[in-house]
Amino acid sequence: MKTLPIIWQRLINDQGNTCPRCQGTGETVRRAVERLRAVLEPLGVQPVLECRELDQQAFLEQPSESNRIWISGQPLEAWLEGQTGASRCCDECGDQDCRTLELEGQSYEVIPEDLLVRAGLKAGIRLLEPEPASQAAAGSGTASSCCGSGGCCY
Repeated sequence: MKTLPIIWQRLINDQGNTCPRCQGTGETVRRAVERLRAVLEPLGVQPVLECRELDQQAFLEQPSESNRIWISGQPLEAWLEGQTGASRCCDECGDQDCRTLELEGQSYEVIPEDLLVRAGLKAGIRLLEPEPASQAAAGSGTASSCCGSGGCCY
């Protein structure tokens, strides 16, 4: 079975708390992974969620790294043809602007489950695509020709 890695990272402060938008995204990420599992596992693709924590110092240095999601090694916004943004959040985040997702004229502070599923399906389908013929031939160690013998077919 092929693995579809999904990584979500967020701020966890010194008291073990996170901000409301990260908490909300965490809930939607977990639900999205379950939905993706139901669809993709019968096809031979297993979504695997990894949750990472940013401590207060790492967050203060790079607040845009909190509430960040990667699917199959690419940022969520790349799968959705969106971009990142930022806005004020809450007391947990202090004076820092936190990550948002900008997509189709809307800004999302908590990432919606349906967008996560859409991105996960795109990534899962890509895992199911056959290897390009040039790579398959190069990896097989055999000559490629129309009749398989390396000679002429006519």
